[in-house]
Formats: sequence, structure tokens, C-alpha cells
Amino acid sequence: MSAVIFDNVSIMFGDKPKTALPHADQGMNRAEIQEQTGQVLGVHNCSLEVQEGEILVLMGLSGSGKSTLLRSVNGLNPVVRGAVRVNDGDDMVDVVSCGKQKLREIRQSRVAMVFQQFGLLPWRSVAENVGFGLELAGDAGRADKVKTQLELVGLKDWADRKVGELSGGMQQRVGLARAFATQAPILLMDEPFSALDPLIRNRLQDELLDLQRDLKRTIIFVSHDLDEAFKLGNRIAILEGGRIVQCGTPREIFSSPADDYVADFVANMNPLGVLTARDAMEPGSGGDEIEAETPIRDFMARLKDETLSVTENGQTIGQISAQSVVARLSA
Repeated sequence: MSAVIFDNVSIMFGDKPKTALPHADQGMNRAEIQEQTGQVLGVHNCSLEVQEGEILVLMGLSGSGKSTLLRSVNGLNPVVRGAVRVNDGDDMVDVVSCGKQKLREIRQSRVAMVFQQFGLLPWRSVAENVGFGLELAGDAGRADKVKTQLELVGLKDWADRKVGELSGGMQQRVGLARAFATQAPILLMDEPFSALDPLIRNRLQDELLDLQRDLKRTIIFVSHDLDEAFKLGNRIAILEGGRIVQCGTPREIFSSPADDYVADFVANMNPLGVLTARDAMEPGSGGDEIEAETPIRDFMARLKDETLSVTENGQTIGQISAQSVVARLSA
């Protein structure tokens, strides 16, 4: 079931945003539109469906429109044309056309956001920050929920410390705990790890995936880092100049880039992070069995000494060896 639907969403910034739409429809880029109309193209005709429990990564270079599109989900960026529909439990509600009261309800109970700069209150304790959203919603049982989330992110022993005393990585854990504590089914994450050093960033990515396995939220995650996008995303939507140029699984994007822009993105990444047994198998039948969709990185060490059978629906469809992996990477 869909959690969020972007339906031909266009966002323009300026005092007369609708005047820019015909120019965008003609295929003009951001610079041309600004020269012609004085308006700034945010995103143009973006359509996506995000499924419940999915991590969708919006990625692209700075200024590509990824954060602009993300912020339309909770109404922070005004949509000039199109709709953004959010599952409110009973129906899909268009946040573009709904009233202020309904939008407030969606922000309080359906959609939570984690910012790059944490958005924490440094004079408050860790526990008070984690429970802040629940406090605003008047949740009388927030103490137990806060305790649970602090345990999940490994901050149980830091509950009474002031946030300002914590390191950047720990502060971001507080931000994650606060977002998950609201129990909002949809999380918007705007480059939450980009300000952190690589080691801490990698650890928090792992922790996010661990949390997601348990809690199964719908996450729309903005990143400009391809390795991060390929690690976290069930699917990735790549934007250029305010337009979506390709959306697919990491494997689809790596194997079949839609254009030169996408090809340049994936040219320097490690393919072992996205390729599966199916991608590198050859005819034949080896030893122990592995599923066709098993990532190569999960069994790479075993290929040094043995050949494995690749199966699908219980049937052997080929074999994989160190030589077949090398052949696939050289193709």
C-alpha cells in the first residue's frame, strides 16, 4: 500500500510562481526560467509512489531539488501544481489542498522529520528532547515511549544529560530517537548524517537499518552521497535540475543508468554493494545453494574455495564462482 504519492509535483519559488510553469513545461532549465520569469524552479512534474515500509532515497547534486521535494510532504514547501498524498490511516490526504487543521494533524501524528542540524534544544536533557514531539501532542504516556526509544539507540544511560554536552554523533542519535518516539509511520530525513565524520556516519547508517528492521517505518531520505543511497535505499530517485531522471532499485540504477548524468554517478562506486548472485552467475550447477537475489558481498569470501549453485523458487538456475564474478565486473 502507498504511504506517500507525489503526483506531477511542481514547486516554484518567487512572487509569481505560476508564470514559470509554461517555461518549465517547454523543458527550460533553472537558469533559463529564472532569466525569463524571475522565478526559481524547485522541482518540476515529479511523480513517485512510496510504499509502506520502504526506504526511498532522493539523491542528486546540490540544488537538484531533492530537499525541496521532501519538504512538500509535510507542507513546508508550497506546491504550485500537482498533489502530494499522504496515507493518514484511513485514506490518502492531499497535503496541498487540505485545511490547516488537517495538515497540523498530519504533522503531529503521521509525518516526523529529522534535519541535518538535528533541531535539538541544547538546554534540555536527552530524554526531554526525545519526548518533545510527544509533549507538544499532549501524550500523557510519553515517559515509557521515551525510555523505549533511548534503549533502541543506546542512550539509556544518557537520559538526564543536557544535549549540548553530547558529541555530534550522539546528538544525531537523539534526533533519530525523537523521530521514532512519535510513532509517526512516515519519516522524512534531510541529509541527517552529512555533517558527521565517515566513521560515525557509517555507524548511524547501520543503526538506522537495524531500527528499520524492527519498526518498519516508511522513510524518505535525502542524500547527495551515492554510497549512502545504495546502502540505505530500497529504491533511489535521482534528480537533476529539479526533475527526476531515474527511479529504481540500486541494482537497476547501477546496471541500467538512464542517461550520462546517472552513469557518471555510478561510475566510481563499488558494484559488489549492489550486484546479486543472479548478476554474476554462469550456466552449470555448483555446490551449496544460494538464492538468486543474495548480494555478492554476502558470500564473496566463500568463492575463494568453492563454486555455489544459484537457485530461484527452489530450482537451480546457474552457478557462481570467483571467475564468473570477475567476468561480470569486467563486462
